[in-house]
Amino acid sequence: MDSGFDDPDYDYAASIAGRAMRSMAEQQIPPTPTNFAIWFQYFAGSHDDLRNAVDLLIDHNRPFDTRTNQDLFETYVAPQVSAVVVTSERLHALMGTAKEFLATAIADNHSQIKAISEVADQGKAGVDPKALVAQLMNELARAATRATRLEAGFAEKTRELDVIRDSLSRSEERARTDTLTGLANRRALDEFLRKAQTTADWGEPLSVLLLDIDHFKTFNDSFGHGVGDQVLRLMAKVLREKVREQDLPARYGGEELIAVLPDADLATCTEIAERIRCAIAECTITRRSTGETLPGISVSIGVAQYRAGESVTDLIERCDRALYLAKGGGRNRVVTEIELDRAGAAG
Repeated sequence: MDSGFDDPDYDYAASIAGRAMRSMAEQQIPPTPTNFAIWFQYFAGSHDDLRNAVDLLIDHNRPFDTRTNQDLFETYVAPQVSAVVVTSERLHALMGTAKEFLATAIADNHSQIKAISEVADQGKAGVDPKALVAQLMNELARAATRATRLEAGFAEKTRELDVIRDSLSRSEERARTDTLTGLANRRALDEFLRKAQTTADWGEPLSVLLLDIDHFKTFNDSFGHGVGDQVLRLMAKVLREKVREQDLPARYGGEELIAVLPDADLATCTEIAERIRCAIAECTITRRSTGETLPGISVSIGVAQYRAGESVTDLIERCDRALYLAKGGGRNRVVTEIELDRAGAAG
């Protein structure tokens, strides 16, 4: 996978940065910006080739000296940065060429009009019609040749523009995607929620489910962050597969995942949440390096439905409280805002 830096939430970015700095200290790597970029991407899990290269160096007890660090940066990190610069430079060059083409086309048009006008004036002066026709045909042939040449140039630049457009589209997609899980990030989530809220205020149902991995810190401490990242990717895969096509699964922060379900009432969202919980409970997790089967993972899920006129913050806060009621009730369960209201009444 080849992804650049996206715009992660603060807690997640701080966690990745802390792990990067600790590993750099263990390897006695100077905390320069370029070195930090290498290790941040390594722990973000956004670049498989970089991760494999670093793992290989660690496995063979190779020192991370100045040359090695520079090679890692130039091979795996710098190309992502330079790609943006190259795209910008190509776009400016293309715009310059397009302006030249247009200026040439305008100049040719003026020349053609002038030449035809001269032919017309000669016709009024009694010049031999055969000579006028021949002159006019020659001028039209030259105009056709120039037009063909310009058309070919425009076609070539149009193809280049399509390549740049696709590159920018991919960059925009990366900017809206969480690097570790491949789900939508907070930026994409906020945009989707704003649009969904507008529709919901007109009467369409809107529900949200918030998912948290049970005992994830203990799991990380026992088996390592690399295995923990593997688990997060697995949870993301299950979430993506179980929600509907029109829904948005996203990473909310840390080990919390979220799904926004437009045109879904509380009952529908609860049913989907239960399918997600069951699918995750049935997953088998294997440590890639050893083939060892690890203890199963469960999740707790909170579900809430949008109430017309409320803020998105209130909706997610209510969903979050339902999630923690599920945690307090023994974990590995789905709790809705209805049970939250009951618990509040009982309290």
